[in-house]
Amino acid sequence: MLSKLSVAHLKNYPTSYGRDFPEHRKSQFKLVGQSMGDKWKLNDINTNAVQEKLNIWLLKTQNFFNGVASPLVRTNPGRKPVPGNGFDESEMEDIFVAEQTIDSKTPNGILSLAAIVSIEQFSRMNGLTGQKMQKIFKALVPESVSNEARNLVEYCCFRFLSRDNSDFHPSLKEPAFQRLIFITMLAWENPYCKEHSNASEKASFQRMLVREDAFIRIAPAIPGVADGSTAHNLFKALAGDGQGISLGLWLTYIKEILRVQEMRKSYQTQECFHLSEESILCIGSSQQQPVLKWENNMAWPGKLTLTDKAIYFESVGILGQKDSMRLDLTRDGQLVEKAKVGPLDSVRFDSAVSISSGLESKPWVFEFVDLGGEMKRDIWHAFISEVIALHKFIRSYGPEDGDESIFNVYGAHKGKRRATISAINSIARLQALQYMRKLLDDPIKLVPFSYLHSVPYGDVVCQTLAMRYWGGPLIKKFVEVDSQPVQEVSPNEVGKNCNHVFDLDGSVYLRKWMKSPSWSSSDSISFWKSSLSRQGVVLSKNLVVADYTLVGKAAETCRRKCELVEKTQATIDAAMLKGIPSNIDLFKELLLPLTIVAKNFEKLRHWEEPHLTVSFLAFAYAIIFRNLLSFVFPTLMIIAAASMLTLKRLKEQGRLGRSFGKVTIRDQPPSNTIQKIIAVKDAMRDVENYLQSLNVTLLKMRTIILSGQPQVTMEVALALLSSATILLTVPFKYVLAFLIFDLFTRELGFRKEMVKTFMSFVKQRWNMVPAAPVVVLPFESEESKSEPKGTKDQSKLGKGKNSSNTV
Repeated sequence: MLSKLSVAHLKNYPTSYGRDFPEHRKSQFKLVGQSMGDKWKLNDINTNAVQEKLNIWLLKTQNFFNGVASPLVRTNPGRKPVPGNGFDESEMEDIFVAEQTIDSKTPNGILSLAAIVSIEQFSRMNGLTGQKMQKIFKALVPESVSNEARNLVEYCCFRFLSRDNSDFHPSLKEPAFQRLIFITMLAWENPYCKEHSNASEKASFQRMLVREDAFIRIAPAIPGVADGSTAHNLFKALAGDGQGISLGLWLTYIKEILRVQEMRKSYQTQECFHLSEESILCIGSSQQQPVLKWENNMAWPGKLTLTDKAIYFESVGILGQKDSMRLDLTRDGQLVEKAKVGPLDSVRFDSAVSISSGLESKPWVFEFVDLGGEMKRDIWHAFISEVIALHKFIRSYGPEDGDESIFNVYGAHKGKRRATISAINSIARLQALQYMRKLLDDPIKLVPFSYLHSVPYGDVVCQTLAMRYWGGPLIKKFVEVDSQPVQEVSPNEVGKNCNHVFDLDGSVYLRKWMKSPSWSSSDSISFWKSSLSRQGVVLSKNLVVADYTLVGKAAETCRRKCELVEKTQATIDAAMLKGIPSNIDLFKELLLPLTIVAKNFEKLRHWEEPHLTVSFLAFAYAIIFRNLLSFVFPTLMIIAAASMLTLKRLKEQGRLGRSFGKVTIRDQPPSNTIQKIIAVKDAMRDVENYLQSLNVTLLKMRTIILSGQPQVTMEVALALLSSATILLTVPFKYVLAFLIFDLFTRELGFRKEMVKTFMSFVKQRWNMVPAAPVVVLPFESEESKSEPKGTKDQSKLGKGKNSSNTV
């Protein structure tokens, strides 16, 4: 059914508002439905006339959408970012479709208003109607895929995005396009509505929130907005503690990205006289938050400039700025890390970044003064880390410089530039989040190359990125590369033959470019074996409808692994208790099973329940004299494994309860500062006494081993020789039987006095063993080390006689 919706203005006001335009004056819309019936038949339309009228229709549609969508948001003239949902109730407007050609009823449900708006608007931007786009999509994919409205939303959106290959999509400068992308994310998340709504029902998109899955799916498809490998972290930064991203927050984010792009253009214009071959990313120079370069315990303020290849510093002196110093960031071995600085070798200020280029060169240390906290230092650390990681990625996954094989693959010579643009855009997004004050605890998570270097499965994501940047169709059908023909291989042969790998669109990444050891890992082989299986429509290597791109597949696996690591780390952090008494209580609770076993064994040894002791001894001697000792350890392992599997099964069935496995301890009673200090002092005294006793024991053993007391050493040596002789001559089962007999008869009446006499004798002999002497030398400062050797030796000898202590 084809329905045409006309929009009538109740009040004629301009569609664009100036600052002096009253806020309460707004365009109100009334929706009127007109049924066309059978008057419009597609077969009766003249195809030549359609082509002639189409451009006028598209222009009118675009102008109408701009007029309808423009009241949705009022841009904030100030520099301060708009909060997450900075709209008054009086600013809410309704948005309607000028002409709906697609049928709202689908096999899976009724289309939501957001889905209708997205499908119709992107269809017109593609030069077609929503109904025509739906027919084309049904012809391309199976019925199970075409019946899902979410896939149709993707197809209409991705088909328009595939028409532009810019590094930063030019349509993002249009407010209407920004809102349309937000509506598309809402449509992807909720493509259906519960029941058919009236045509005049309000659509308050400002109150709706975009969730994580929709943002991760749509945002990375737009160049410059997000990166597939870090989109989930970008969503967490934007959403913060909220459940999603509002329209106001989304528009503010795009606005800040555009502002960063404009700032870079101005930087490039001002600095073009000596940085024409490099792209300026950011400049650090401010009177309120200066940048200081520390050198020889002196801090020099100046201007710091970061480009895609190097970092420049121009110090400011009394006579003005000096010549700039350059540190190349493209060389191998570059390292950036957070550092502490301070005057006179004191590390008091934790707000610096150290950049080193090798063991021989002296590192550059910059302090980023930020009165608001440490975020400025952390952000610059992420900036510099991303540039260094970018060039490390190019060296590891890109072709060698001067490699002629890049001209055998279409577009491969642009791979280095594509990777650089990706890093530049990621730094721009981080700058935009900085201006919005929407950052994670670690900004490294928002820049892809640095982030992938330290996460599980990050190497495989880097491989898919290398395919995206350097992969492309072969210019010739067969090209000899290292005496190896480039030809089609099946996915099963990729892991076996380590041949070239292919993308979903047929792009090839040559075997000779695989220099990184990560290509031979098990994760990499498994991924590339299953990489060519697809179900959706491949519009390009970056856009796949109803399926993931290679980067999307690897990034999704990486995200799941990272979430698993974070959950595991959260359990470890929860177990890290503060305070010595709490940790002692936790340790006792964890050792409770072993304590119970030890107590029960002591009951058996003391014959508190004679029938149990007799049963245990009978069982033990039966194992010993039946030669079953070799089966004891394997049997214990089997019992432990069976117990764990049984508990696993019971837990899956929910029969153990939700609190099973949790360790519960009592919190310590409240105490004031003085009580805490006394408790810490007592604990340290106990630790000191324990260490002293342990040291004395070790010193006595040292005396026995090194023959500090020859008589004691002789006695211990004879005892060891006698034990060795018994073990060599008597079978082990008889020795073990004798030890068990001795252990279980020590507390009986006929042996009790004899055991006490023997233990008293051993204790007396142990107390008579002296500890080895300990010499404590005086403290040596740096000045004393620089003295002449003769004077130093004489001083040490004299002080050693006076201050040495013997324990």
